[in-house]
Amino acid sequence: MIGWLRKSTRRGDEASLSEHSEGDVTEAEDLLEEEHSDKPVDHEPGDKAVPVPLETGAILSVREVHRSFPVGGGEIHVLKGINMEVLPGQLVMLKGRSGSGKTTLLNMLGGLDQPSSGEILFRGQPMHELNDDRRTLMRRHDIGFIFQAYALLPLLSAWENVELSLRMAGVPSSEWKQRVAHCLELVGLGKRMFHRPFELSGGEQQRVAIAKAIAHKPKLLLADEPTANLDSQMGAQVMAVFRNIIHTEHMTICMTTHDPTILEVADHVYEMVDGKFIGK
Repeated sequence: MIGWLRKSTRRGDEASLSEHSEGDVTEAEDLLEEEHSDKPVDHEPGDKAVPVPLETGAILSVREVHRSFPVGGGEIHVLKGINMEVLPGQLVMLKGRSGSGKTTLLNMLGGLDQPSSGEILFRGQPMHELNDDRRTLMRRHDIGFIFQAYALLPLLSAWENVELSLRMAGVPSSEWKQRVAHCLELVGLGKRMFHRPFELSGGEQQRVAIAKAIAHKPKLLLADEPTANLDSQMGAQVMAVFRNIIHTEHMTICMTTHDPTILEVADHVYEMVDGKFIGK
């Protein structure tokens, strides 16, 4: 099943977020096994959202971030002094070609990777100083991920995929039905809730992935080229869904793209070339 989700290797530094989704799928499969063994899902003591201060400014602040990877006897300098801010309720796009460094940066914004130097603050907390367990809790409760390869479990319906994300986030089961229905209606899949991924179009699968990512009500939604595998019409629909989510769910969205046709809907665009932002 994991192999089904693996996307092809991309050039340069663009180790896609979808590679990290494999761990989420493995965790999901473990949960399913527990469910069918008639045992309750065990949650670790203290497995709850990390307390965070209310937003008084930027939800994300990136200060002089560098990232290098060792290669042979040397290293590749992928990010070269990144500075950016993302305000609550914004739709921010990281624009750039494959290999420019935008996905490496997105990985670090979600706590999936750590900078070699510099600071990343999420809601005032220094993510670069948190240990793996604390970053995991932060991702589980406050951050949602949308992967280019959708990262849906193929044997589960759209409803079950979204419901599973609530289980993984520790949301009380009494809230599942209403929240799953709301999220699928929000992305325009009210009549397709019980179809499996292979019965859905690419655009519909992407919308299931969006519903899955927002189900636990994260503060920040990170999307890795969510329109890359869609035609222009489907891409426009996904962007309309994003705008609706920001308005109705009060979330902030940061996404990567190389599609110039969708840039006009962004609140801010950071263009990346060779690990640096150019322009404004």
